[in-house]
Amino acid sequence: MILIVNAGSSSIKIELFDADLASLLTGAVAGIGGAGTLAFDDASEPVEAPDHGAALDRLLAGLARRGFGAPDLAAAGHRIVHGGAALTAPARLTRAVLAEIEGCIPLAPLHNPHNLAAIRALAERAPSLPQFGSFDTGFHATNAEVETAYALPRALRAQGIRRYGFHGLSYAGMVEGFGADLPDRLLAFHLGGGASLCAIRKGASVATSMGYSPLDGLTMATRSGAIDAMAVLRLAEDNGIDGAARLLNRDSGLKGLAGTGDMEALLGRDDPEARFAVAHFCYWAARHGASAVAAMGGVDALAFTGGIGENAPAIRDRITTHLAFLGPLPVHVVPADEERQIARDALRLLRAS
Repeated sequence: MILIVNAGSSSIKIELFDADLASLLTGAVAGIGGAGTLAFDDASEPVEAPDHGAALDRLLAGLARRGFGAPDLAAAGHRIVHGGAALTAPARLTRAVLAEIEGCIPLAPLHNPHNLAAIRALAERAPSLPQFGSFDTGFHATNAEVETAYALPRALRAQGIRRYGFHGLSYAGMVEGFGADLPDRLLAFHLGGGASLCAIRKGASVATSMGYSPLDGLTMATRSGAIDAMAVLRLAEDNGIDGAARLLNRDSGLKGLAGTGDMEALLGRDDPEARFAVAHFCYWAARHGASAVAAMGGVDALAFTGGIGENAPAIRDRITTHLAFLGPLPVHVVPADEERQIARDALRLLRAS
């Protein structure tokens, strides 16, 4: 069995897969650092989880109570947000790879430290268990330099200031899901709390809307999406750097336009702010999508995934209406399953070794 671990700042989510990539069980600890909650498919209970190690202990104990002990595990796979320019493919988590992930902390200070905390905690508890990492940035490593480079001085580009792109595990899973039916030129939208798009040509990413960070690109639940850098400097001048970061990441997007980042709630409202927020979300998804078509030299199909992409047909319809000038295109709805993609990566590496 393959244990998949997705660690955030205050939570750890796990999913257990068998060798055929069938999901056996999901679990999570939320509220790390205080009064937490342990939840599995069949039950939930309050727990104390002062750190990621304690949270992992609760999850492993919960697995054991359900008949899935550590000896049953063949490997663990981890979602790692940022692999930088070097970690562009799934990898076994050796000391050298862990050092590279640590070196990417300045690029993802809110994510990579927590990913590492879970990896190290599991290594302490199961030192003989092979661990593998899948990188959310990795799928976009096929982007050409003209796509990833900002027009900055060489010294700054050498420091890693460039476009990386995110949601790569979602897009990689989408490509796997299509299999032999994958369109040659696919414009894919991952629409959820975070939102992005990817131009996929012959199974490889050639352009994506997120950049140096997940802030860039489409209008999102609480992130602004694309914004002029001089406006960012003005926000930093008026609110300080931390204040500007909070505004752009937590208080903007749909929330900034209409008071909430919940698309379902916005679609249920009929006030001008809600209507405008929905229109903004759809317009800018299509606007960025049309530019990504140029990166592929055309488009053969559209695909939607993520919480909004899968469950809000009204949003899909509005975006496709904006893009109707491209001609009649097949529209696919693909369930997001990043955990299964991580399990697939881990299983391939395990078999290869």
